Order: sequence, then structure tokens, then C-alpha cells
Amino acid sequence: MTPSSIFSARNISRRFGGLQALDRVCIDLPLGCIHAVIGTNGAGKSTLVNVLSGELSTDDGEIRMNGQDITHWVQPRRARAGIGRSYQRTTIFPSLSLHENCRLAAQAGHQHFWRWLQPATTCLRSNEAAEQVLELTGLQALRGQAAGSLSHGKKRQLEIAMSLTTQPQVLLLDEPLAGMGPEETERMLELLESLRSDHAILLIEHDMDAVFRIADRITVMVNGSVIAHGDPESIRSNADVQAAYLGKEEPCQH
Repeated sequence: MTPSSIFSARNISRRFGGLQALDRVCIDLPLGCIHAVIGTNGAGKSTLVNVLSGELSTDDGEIRMNGQDITHWVQPRRARAGIGRSYQRTTIFPSLSLHENCRLAAQAGHQHFWRWLQPATTCLRSNEAAEQVLELTGLQALRGQAAGSLSHGKKRQLEIAMSLTTQPQVLLLDEPLAGMGPEETERMLELLESLRSDHAILLIEHDMDAVFRIADRITVMVNGSVIAHGDPESIRSNADVQAAYLGKEEPCQH
């Protein structure tokens, strides 16, 4: 773990039977940094997020947050320690309002089982957290609207808002731009920029224009392994990356 990092993974490996899904992957996430992980389908990107968030265990390697070894912590404990995440598929409650979605997410992060006589909807802490994240993500004006009626882009914004209710330091975002048009992509990038200063962000993404625009560091994966890591310019000019992922121009045949 580098001195500036608040979250790091060292030599993370994960196997599914005979398939090596992750092979000694290393990641460092400093506060204020957006770190993109790119790669073709099957490269191991989502498996990496699932291991880092605690939804999957690692076969080898170490994960640390703020200097503490969290390798064997389960997902709820990691979430309480300050790790938030989003998923490839939107995970919201479509029939509930935006406020209720965020309130439930906040309540899940701060459960009080001894308050079984108190209606959950009256929890001041959860309600305040919901209002704060809706304001932060630009969704406050839609707070009473049913989540299922939102556009695809705003549903993705809502999912990030829900992940922010527990005030995480680390955000693990799995393809937040998937399926978005240009205007929705622009709004999401503006949101990520606004979150940068107070968070360490890992971004899994296929939109290369967005990645090279917003990322401070980029890791490139192929078949579960890291083939390159660096700043956007060094990744753009890396011959291995061009051949394996970005596409390399072939010479004309005469």
C-alpha cells in the first residue's frame, strides 16, 4: 500500500474451477483519484470488483483499507468500514420514491435492531442522509418521484446516491455509463468529478472516450491479468494495450 493510498489490493487471485479469473492483480486507490480498469469482456473486471467489495473471497493476496487488513472481511463489514459500490445492472426499488430508496440504503448501513417499536420511516439519521445524497447527486427535485419512472441515466445516478448514504471513502463503480446517451454520460461524468475530492474511486468502464477524459490512472486487464498500468497518455501509447484492447492499425497491403 503506497503512503497516499487509502485502499489497496496486492496479488489478488481468484479461480473458478480451472479458470483463472484473476491472476495476481494489484490496485492502489489514493483519495481524490479516479482509477479506471478497462479490458474486453471476460477480462476479470467485474470479478475484481466483487472480490474488492467482499462479495467474493480471494484465493490469494491481500486487501487493505486505511492500513488495516480486510482480506477476510465479509461484504457488510467492508461496507460499514467505508466501501460503497454500484453494479452493472441497476439495483433500485422501482416502485418506491427516490427518497425512500436512499433512506432504505442509509438504514441498511446503520441498523438498530433494538428500535423495533419505532417506525423506520421516522429515523432522523436515515432521512437526513437521504436528503443529503439527493442534493449531492442533483436529484433533490425528483425526491418524491417513483424510481422506476426515471430515465436510465438518472437511475444510475440514483444508484450512486444510494451507495453514498453510508458516507463511504471508497467507491467501486461497475460500468456506471453503460447504456447512456451523450447527455446522460456528460451528467454522470460531472457527478464523478464532483465526488473525486472526497473519495477514492475505482471505475470499471467500456466507454474509452470517458475513461481517457476522467481517469487519473488506468489499469488494463486481459484474461485476468494486468498487462499495463499508468496515466492515460502512457496507456494510450502502450503497444501491448493497442494490440490487445484499443486496436492497432494494420499496414495497408498492396
